[in-house]
Amino acid sequence: MQEDKLYHYAVIRLVPKVERGEFINIGLILFSKSEQFIRLKYHLCKEKFRLMCTDIEYEEVISSLETFKQIAEGNHDFGPIAEMDIPERFRWLAAVRSSIIQTSPTHLGKANNLEETFERLFNELVI
Repeated sequence: MQEDKLYHYAVIRLVPKVERGEFINIGLILFSKSEQFIRLKYHLCKEKFRLMCTDIEYEEVISSLETFKQIAEGNHDFGPIAEMDIPERFRWLAAVRSSIIQTSPTHLGKANNLEETFERLFNELVI
């Protein structure tokens, strides 16, 4: 029997008006130190975005989310943060921010299959 792997995750949120604190879940980041695993995925519905965000450009948000994804994946073209080890990248990506892209507090879990767990959480919390 396969042993459960410890993981941490945070939900990525779009906060169109930071001062109001309203948000929609648009992504997920999950990492496991013992497995050297990190994954980030986002989904931003254009119609929902346009209803909530009248002052923000959709393409700018997508560009920022793609930068987050490239940092998570360790793409060295995205600067020194992308060159950090996986736990440091996760901590940077999940750090508290006062911008329009924020993350939830981090949560802890255990799972046999991190990919399946990631997809389940993404579907439950984002889609």
